[in-house]
Amino acid sequence: MYEIFIETHFSAAHHLRGYDGDCAKAHGHNWVVEVHIQCKKLNDIGIGVDFRDVKRAAKNILSRLDHTDLNELPEFAAMNPSSENIAAYVYGKLNDEFQDENIRVSKVRVSKAPNVGVYYWED
Repeated sequence: MYEIFIETHFSAAHHLRGYDGDCAKAHGHNWVVEVHIQCKKLNDIGIGVDFRDVKRAAKNILSRLDHTDLNELPEFAAMNPSSENIAAYVYGKLNDEFQDENIRVSKVRVSKAPNVGVYYWED
């Protein structure tokens, strides 16, 4: 089994509804997103999944979030745009892109600050 990853980023504002603390106020982050893809085998030139394909898919998904107020997006109308929910959202969208018996999204990491973040994966 191989696991490749790419790291990318986006900038956005948000606030946490119902939160008792500073994060209840509108504020922004430069979010770092790490995408991990598992590959069971390599193709004939030694590649499991092309990094360009993973980068392109992540860029398309994150462009929807970049430079927005996440709370105003329909995706987060019913749930807070927390790091956890953003990671699950990105994972789900990527999972739709990579439907192959040899390739699967293994996890997504979202960090809102250098030493703070969350991983999301499904079994």
